[in-house]
Amino acid sequence: MLCGLLTPTAGSAVVMGMDVREDPEAVKRRIGYMTQQFSLYEDLSVLENLQFMADIYRLSRRQCKERIDAVLYRFQLHDKTSQLAGTLSGGQRQRLALSAVTLHEPDLLFLDEPTSAVDPESRRQFWEFLFEMVEGGTSILVSTHFMDEAERCHGLAILDHGLLVVSGSPTDLKSSLRATIVEIEAEESRLIRDQLVGLEPVIDVTQLGTRLHVLVDQTVANPAELIAGQLRILGYSPDLRIVPPNLEDVFVLSTLNRKS
Repeated sequence: MLCGLLTPTAGSAVVMGMDVREDPEAVKRRIGYMTQQFSLYEDLSVLENLQFMADIYRLSRRQCKERIDAVLYRFQLHDKTSQLAGTLSGGQRQRLALSAVTLHEPDLLFLDEPTSAVDPESRRQFWEFLFEMVEGGTSILVSTHFMDEAERCHGLAILDHGLLVVSGSPTDLKSSLRATIVEIEAEESRLIRDQLVGLEPVIDVTQLGTRLHVLVDQTVANPAELIAGQLRILGYSPDLRIVPPNLEDVFVLSTLNRKS
């Protein structure tokens, strides 16, 4: 909808000062949109795909050559020009897609879960490319379900079933979390988890191997002591410590608050 592909059924949407409903074509000229699934032609070569996209963007012959050469080197595809897109690795396809949506040098990029199907090294490299583009003045809006990726963003908005739940910088969101995080280390982590779920001050319990990540209501004065006391009654004496919250904690608490 923000890309001008769907017409809003109600309300309004403004992108870079332009009303999406009133002038979607003006919006399209200034944005790039990279879909979650690879959407270029697999039976065309890397170069042919980029030439096709350059024609769609109505670049001049000179612009076409200059910008294709630029993105090929920028995204490390200069040695893949004759290779069919369908034979590229996941990371290479991702870089080709990013090359295609930046040929016309957009002011704003929309990226829909761009790293959902690539390995960790390709994800890291992809984000390095994004930071370079941001340094060059491009604004980027990313949708992701990876909290470590969300951590890299300057600003976040958490949506739950299409509704905005909370927004702010990663640092601000974590510092404003209305919960204390208690981490428990124990071999009997699964058994302890079952005992903690439903305990009055406990909001949520996540198991991470032999560790438990426990969200406790912020109003509890000594959450670690309270939980340790409860577990001693049940015959457990695990190691406990207070740890800083992460964005997953923010997400869990924000969506739980809405449901409650």
